[in-house]
Amino acid sequence: MSLLIVLSALIFLMVVAYRGYSVILFAPVAALGAVLLTDPSLVAPMFTGLFMDKMVGFLKLYFPVFLLGAVFGKLIEVSGFSKSIVAATIRVVGAQRAMLSIVMVCAILTYGGVSLFVVVFAVYPFAAELFRQSDIPKRLIPGTIALGAFTFTMDALPGSPQIQNIIPTSFFGTNTWAAPWLGVIGAIFILICGMSYLEWRRRVAATAGEGYGDNLLNEPVNFSGGRLAHPLIAILPLVLVGVSNKLFTMWIPGAYGSTHEFMPSVMGNAAPVVQEVSKVAAIWAVQGALLIGIATVLIFAWKVVFSSFAEGSKQAVGGAMLAAMNTASEYGFGAVIAALPGFLVVANALGAIPNPLVNEAITVTSLAGITGSASGGMSIALAAMSDTFIANAEAAGIPLEVFHRVAAMASGGMDTLPHNGAVITLLAVTGLSHRQSYKDIFAITIIKTLAVFVIIAAYYLTGWV
Repeated sequence: MSLLIVLSALIFLMVVAYRGYSVILFAPVAALGAVLLTDPSLVAPMFTGLFMDKMVGFLKLYFPVFLLGAVFGKLIEVSGFSKSIVAATIRVVGAQRAMLSIVMVCAILTYGGVSLFVVVFAVYPFAAELFRQSDIPKRLIPGTIALGAFTFTMDALPGSPQIQNIIPTSFFGTNTWAAPWLGVIGAIFILICGMSYLEWRRRVAATAGEGYGDNLLNEPVNFSGGRLAHPLIAILPLVLVGVSNKLFTMWIPGAYGSTHEFMPSVMGNAAPVVQEVSKVAAIWAVQGALLIGIATVLIFAWKVVFSSFAEGSKQAVGGAMLAAMNTASEYGFGAVIAALPGFLVVANALGAIPNPLVNEAITVTSLAGITGSASGGMSIALAAMSDTFIANAEAAGIPLEVFHRVAAMASGGMDTLPHNGAVITLLAVTGLSHRQSYKDIFAITIIKTLAVFVIIAAYYLTGWV
């Protein structure tokens, strides 16, 4: 019965998300409904002590990233930088390769360490302009961005600085470059299959005479600032965000140490504020990088931006709040579901799969799907079963690097179900609904999940790591 309760809550939230209802409203309804059916006395304590605690904790850490990312994306749009880069891209690669261009821009940013959510805000103006000029249906933008930002650069390519590639290091004693050959094989498989699917979708739409579309939501404003900036100047803010993020990531831990404390300047015997720098260094790095990107746009395009800055910043703040609240609600939902007995039933049942690598892949991707979070599902799976995975690896003679890569790639598979925070953010930013665009995101998800089993097969066939 406890298993049915968890599955019912998950299905309910996926259905309401797909039908376009607010996840901010229905995530707590789904979570607390499951608690009510499990133990009614825990509804209030779970809501205050777990759901709200996790939701507010997420906002505390990540809302500045959402806000700065949204402002950066809006400035890229109103400055005309997106239009300049798109015009140059079309001249270089041609209108027919618009999708590949967006995938590669997303890939470069995410592999450079830029947050997935920031990439969505930053790339959308480029994608909208490029798809409009190439007359490709706007509804294909989310699937294209998902392929570039949520797949091979997130957790397959060795050395990726994304959190999904970092979490396994603390459980397996590996590093982010674990199993490089398997990671490259998986990345190539995802990129080729993903691009083949998207190009097929584009050709079908073109044959049917479908263009970019009309009466669409959240459309970037038409640039009216006269002459466009040179493409090298236009792309400079994006380059600086990636480079600055990398430099800050290396500099901050050395400058502040593992912890940092200060005394608030207030009357009385105030306790010192202690900050664990290791937990926030990556977030500080992204925030600093985005501030540099924003400043760069303002320096080069202040005259153009000034007239629309007030209204544009309001839109950016509204978009950031919606995206952050959607994702935070999902985070709270996942925390509540993971605390229920039915979740433990699922975790224990998955442990019965005999092959150690298949066991790990299915366990991680299933728990990521249930919680709606790649990092959350993987953290739960590895915290509960990493000792078992390590013992299985020793018994089978499989390097822990392989377990690292399988766990990382599996986390980004079925986590992108309709209730996933990144999916909801992506659709909200692009102004599209699940009905319009989710099928393409799901197709990319299937390819991403299959890639995990491709690298498992590659390991058993070749022994490559």
